[in-house]
Amino acid sequence: MPFTANRQFKEQPRLLAKAKGMHYTTVDGQQVLDGTAGLWCVNAGHGRQEIIDAISRQAAELDYAPSFQLGHSDSFTAATAVAKMMPAGMDRIFFTNSGSESVDTALKIALAYHRARGEGQRTRLIGRERGYHGVGFGGISVGGISPNRKTFSGALLPAVDHLPHTHDLSKNAHSRGQPTHGENLADDLERIIALHDASTIAAVIVEPLAGSTGVLVPPKGYLEKLRAITEKHGILLIFDEVITAFGRLGAATASEYFGITPDIMALAKGISNASVPAGAVAVKRNVHDTILAAAANGIEFFHGYTYSAHPLATAAIMATLEIYERDQLFQRARGLSPAFEHAAHQLANARHVIDVRNLGLVAGIELAPRPDAPGARAAEVFRKCFDQGLMVRYTGDIIAISPPLIIEEGQIGEIFGKIGEVLKTVE
Repeated sequence: MPFTANRQFKEQPRLLAKAKGMHYTTVDGQQVLDGTAGLWCVNAGHGRQEIIDAISRQAAELDYAPSFQLGHSDSFTAATAVAKMMPAGMDRIFFTNSGSESVDTALKIALAYHRARGEGQRTRLIGRERGYHGVGFGGISVGGISPNRKTFSGALLPAVDHLPHTHDLSKNAHSRGQPTHGENLADDLERIIALHDASTIAAVIVEPLAGSTGVLVPPKGYLEKLRAITEKHGILLIFDEVITAFGRLGAATASEYFGITPDIMALAKGISNASVPAGAVAVKRNVHDTILAAAANGIEFFHGYTYSAHPLATAAIMATLEIYERDQLFQRARGLSPAFEHAAHQLANARHVIDVRNLGLVAGIELAPRPDAPGARAAEVFRKCFDQGLMVRYTGDIIAISPPLIIEEGQIGEIFGKIGEVLKTVE
């Protein structure tokens, strides 16, 4: 099982059988409030009939279409719908099946762009400590989570460096929204550029808000400075928005929320409400056009997937994006953010809590680790919450909350209230 303590799980399995709205149902019939939108992905809530119907119709009409030298009309309609939600100029879409594939695709596009410009020596990629960019070899190379890398360290991409992460507990504990301190952390990019020379660097990739590592919110001015430095040196900026896109921060993308447009954006998760595996890469028009213009007749970009723009995925994407727009779920998330923030910070003085941080409809609750067992305390909170009908995420000793955007205020209170009660029982 993926990212699972398999032996522990099989001793006491937690099996889900159904899902509807804000809740899962276990095989034993227990209702579990979904505090994590599945895995940061079921943004419109579970069991949306419009998406079910769209997938069913598509399966009956066109179950599969190859995307190599052929296509189907819904792939272009879905690409247009995705592009409509992207920042101005990011209207070229490459479909994938997951966030991991989106990241590796984005990195390949960056390398192809520089080669097309006659700067094929730009091969170095800059990630960030504690960054999570999926599990492909490209993603774990630019990623910065040690357990994800160490087993495979002998086979990672060689031309990679890392920025420092943005988490400064000593200065920013219990920040509401973006922390005040840390803009200067972006200056380390200038040091890395001086070390390697800008002419060797293809791209910088960061999560605007780092999710899987434990909700690290970017300090004020940090992303703006990264954008300015990359533009100054002709380096592409890639935003990994697999988690942050499609409403998580109360906007279509984190790029829109922060007012900073990257050159390439990796997407997945909420793009299809997780009903069918799907992902995409949004690319600025000039990057796309440069690659195509430099190629000889024939294939311009030697990359793709058997299931790129799968008909069921494109049907799910179009139905999902229609729900977001019709029900104004991004605006709803933005409106709920103050209540979500208030409820999260009610845990600031709860037992074991050393930090609470939040942005939009995502919060991280950091616990003091047990001296002899880092991560064990948060794992116990996860298990006890599930037993009491609440699904949370944990990484290390950080509890992450990221509910579907359809959540009600009362359910927000229920989530953080239940976590507080569980913390009273955890040693």
